[in-house]
Amino acid sequence: MKSIPMEQLGQAIRQHGLVRFVEHFAKEFPNAHLKDMVVDGLGPNREMEVQGREVINFGSDSFLGLDQDPRVQDAVARGVRQWGTHNGASRAFASVRANEEAEEKLAQWLGTEEVLIYPSVTLANMGAIPGLVSRRDVLVVDEHAHNSIQEGAKIAQANGVRLAIFRHCDPGDLTSVLRAAAPYRAAVVAIDGVYSMTGALPPLAELNQVCLNHNAVLYVDDAHATAVMGRQGRGTVFDQLGSFDNVLVAGSLSKGFSCFGGFVGCPRDFKLLLKVRSNTFIFGGPVPPPYLEAICVVCDILASPEYEILRGRLDRNVHRLAEGARRLGLAVLGGEHPIISILVGDEEATLSAGHFLFEHGFYVQSVTFPAVPYHGGVLRIQVNSNHAPDAIEGLLGALAELQAEIPLPGPESVVLHAA
Repeated sequence: MKSIPMEQLGQAIRQHGLVRFVEHFAKEFPNAHLKDMVVDGLGPNREMEVQGREVINFGSDSFLGLDQDPRVQDAVARGVRQWGTHNGASRAFASVRANEEAEEKLAQWLGTEEVLIYPSVTLANMGAIPGLVSRRDVLVVDEHAHNSIQEGAKIAQANGVRLAIFRHCDPGDLTSVLRAAAPYRAAVVAIDGVYSMTGALPPLAELNQVCLNHNAVLYVDDAHATAVMGRQGRGTVFDQLGSFDNVLVAGSLSKGFSCFGGFVGCPRDFKLLLKVRSNTFIFGGPVPPPYLEAICVVCDILASPEYEILRGRLDRNVHRLAEGARRLGLAVLGGEHPIISILVGDEEATLSAGHFLFEHGFYVQSVTFPAVPYHGGVLRIQVNSNHAPDAIEGLLGALAELQAEIPLPGPESVVLHAA
């Protein structure tokens, strides 16, 4: 029998607005609310067995398809034989040699002096961001920055750091915010390299120049660009800025890398500072050693001529889908990155649209408030290099049929959505 305090706690949690919102839609649209699914099987070209049927999965962020690469799989198996499944120690006490080798390879590939690996990008942001600033400093965050940046900012604010928000991707507003925050000892400006709900890219050069003009360091969460944008997949920063002189960059090892963990690329003297100041590094546990071996293999692939083949296949798929959706007259958000979102709007319509595509053999993510603005729901499509061209064309055909069932916004709505 449940205790009365446990019942009261459950009732209290259910009063939270987000919980009420999710439970409402789960109850009202049980068949369309395609969340918390259980997958029973995966195929080499993103086939996915779920709810007793096979669909093509357009919800995977293993963008290069390296989860299916025998070399990456063999590296994990080799790592298990050498290190076991887990070394069971905080990195504050000890790191396996594979951890050091993976960080060295990542730094060499990325072009930073050093890299520090965390258990995930979320833990990187929630550890590094509060660790970089103290009471005499200021932290400035893009209003649409990833949830993990927002959570890291809350920790920093609770520690006494001044926190300010600037308008999404707006260098002019960032200038105003930094001027209003002065004087300060140091400042960190945190943004995304790719905004994960829309695939939008920030004006990095303009934002960095504002930072340089106002004694601020740019912190870029480049998780969604890691391995799939820039030369050799190094992300958005180096190609746009030419260096990491004024940038700390966070990246993912579980998306394009198809491995496990996250990292922060930094100057050499910052590595120890981040180790000491990041609670999530100290208390978060290490990446399991088998995946560290796989990270080394992926670095070799990204640095080789083969990367251009993988990336070319991915880019062709992205172009095929984005241009096909635009020809249908849909409101397409993104198109330069493997995340492509189709604007729907109303929450009920967004869930129904996702369910329609599922019934036609394609899984995409129906994203609603609070991940996007209220009545700003999108179909979030994640394109992979191992999607067959027929799968892309099939999804476009299903989107065309969807238009006959549910009124969808046209391309003019993209400008309104961005505003």
